[in-house]
Amino acid sequence: MINLLRFLFAKPSSAVGVSILFFFILLTLFGSWIAPYKSNEQRAQDARQPPSAQHWFGTDHLGRDVFSRVVLGAGEIIGLAGSATLLAVFGGILFGLISGYRGGWLDEILMRIFDSILALPAMLLALLFLGIWGTSHFSVLIVIAVAFTPIVARVVRSVTLSVKSKGFIEIAQTQGESPWWILGKEIFPFILPALSVETAVRFSYAIFLTASLGFLGVGIQPPNPNWGLMIREARDYGQQLPWTLYFPTIAIILLVIAVNLSADGIKEYSLERER
Repeated sequence: MINLLRFLFAKPSSAVGVSILFFFILLTLFGSWIAPYKSNEQRAQDARQPPSAQHWFGTDHLGRDVFSRVVLGAGEIIGLAGSATLLAVFGGILFGLISGYRGGWLDEILMRIFDSILALPAMLLALLFLGIWGTSHFSVLIVIAVAFTPIVARVVRSVTLSVKSKGFIEIAQTQGESPWWILGKEIFPFILPALSVETAVRFSYAIFLTASLGFLGVGIQPPNPNWGLMIREARDYGQQLPWTLYFPTIAIILLVIAVNLSADGIKEYSLERER
């Protein structure tokens, strides 16, 4: 981990990405101490105020402090997208390892199921499931995990297929090692470089998908300070209160760019180690 951080900060682009990402993580961890107001605290006397010393990002039509909502919304976006990504990665590792190592009919069935899921765009799949399950944090979490698990599983399966034919795998098999021991001790370390890059990329897409579902009104519901939901609520006041639209939009852009730059840096680090 230390070597990875050194490598990332040695590259200007990845250094910028990691720094911005760490900044948002700090907002997630300490947002409740940083935000001067509660996310849904309404002050009618302060409604529709532009950015000022009292309200850094201004206030919305209900008198809520936009800066506080953006800060507290970081925890909502990163927490939900991060949890969904981790769940997708866990499922992808499990299915990818088993499918690639066992092969045969099990591999065929799993891959056809995943092909069916991947045939639908992630957004359309999310809208379909949320229409069935209803809108809640848990529903959004499961939807994103279901949408991204097949992608991660295919990456893990690809690496597993290339590794399982190696001589040291055959030696472990002839020594009577259990399949789970071989998967965990012999094959899993080889998937980590590709998996780390894929995790960062999926996290980026999960952030965008979480915000998009909030914007469409089928994800997190009001009065949650989800950035996508904030943009949705600010649409009707874009002309009169442009700051309510700009700041959550900028936050999404910065976070997605930061994750993508970090992912590029991790990819370069993985390639460097393989040489």
